[in-house]
Amino acid sequence: MLSYPATIPLSSRTLNHLAERIREHRKQRRSRWRRLEPGRQALLTLAHLRNGDTYTRLAAGFEIGVATAWRYVQEATALLATAADDLATAMQQIRRLAYAILDGTLIPIDRVADQKPYYSGKHKHHGVNVQVIADAAGRLVWASPALPGSVHDLTAARTHGIIEALTSANVMTFADKGYQGACGSVRTPFERCCFRPKLSRRQKAVNRARGERAIATLKTWKILNKLRCCPRRATTIVQAILVLHHVEANRYAG
Repeated sequence: MLSYPATIPLSSRTLNHLAERIREHRKQRRSRWRRLEPGRQALLTLAHLRNGDTYTRLAAGFEIGVATAWRYVQEATALLATAADDLATAMQQIRRLAYAILDGTLIPIDRVADQKPYYSGKHKHHGVNVQVIADAAGRLVWASPALPGSVHDLTAARTHGIIEALTSANVMTFADKGYQGACGSVRTPFERCCFRPKLSRRQKAVNRARGERAIATLKTWKILNKLRCCPRRATTIVQAILVLHHVEANRYAG
């Protein structure tokens, strides 16, 4: 079997953060011996989440069994997910924004037991719906737990209590046409009609306020290009990635 070196486009800060979490977890559980040290387990997990490497490829590269690679990734991902902010906590940061951007995305999946709830008629394939909140520059601030792909963006936002939270905090929020009828502090694009043939400069500015940048940032983690696991694990994976994203983004702060 041939092998070659590969890179992960992340900083050592992110690797050290995850390795420290794994080290503390092992200490609490009093684990005596593992095939990989915390730093190597962290590297294994980042290769899976960021590069989308399969368990078979990771097992060969780290010289461990496929089952061991799977177990190590599950353990590290769960540790990260427990540290993710819920909406109430994230609102402490969101309410300080000039305005917020709300958008939704469908993360494709390929393993579905009950196909109907996960089929998105809009995207014409199966997936899970994730809601994203970004700042005025389009930087990712928060991502919601995953819902079945058949759930409409507006319904998903209401289910998670996003619209209510943004309105209660009086945060002006811009969203696309999928959120028309949201009311509260959410503003959706203006449409031309026979009584309004031209849009004003302000209306055009609202129409351009989208969250594509935040979604693109989320999907730089290649594992989200297509989830090849049980859809019920999507929330854990998204929350783990959100924690890692904030660790990586904060390396430029201060």
